[in-house]
Amino acid sequence: MGIAAPQIGIDRAAAIVRPAEPDTPAIILLNPRITDRSEETDEQFEGCLSFFDVRGLAPRPLQITGETTTLDGQLATTTYERGLARLINHEIDHLDGLLYTARMQVGITPIPVEEYRQTGRAWAYEP
Repeated sequence: MGIAAPQIGIDRAAAIVRPAEPDTPAIILLNPRITDRSEETDEQFEGCLSFFDVRGLAPRPLQITGETTTLDGQLATTTYERGLARLINHEIDHLDGLLYTARMQVGITPIPVEEYRQTGRAWAYEP
């Protein structure tokens, strides 16, 4: 899960992402930008604080490379894959003024969270 500063009324290019793996530190994104993305994509359901009662299928690259400023002012480049790439991309989109609904294919609409829960479908990636 993650949250971008503009979602909580803070006008800064900052976000934080909490990876799903236990004991993995949060990823702090300051002035982030995506510098590269894989051609290979997949489509998974996403949710968002902005639309907490619906979920939507959004295509995303399976790998992204991003630059961010570290807490000590250095520039860091990191490559993210699969679910983490999706989360990072989602939060950077917020900083660019985009919601996941803007990534959805034409003609596809979000579904109510109750319907999503009945799918039993979590993010899945082939090993």
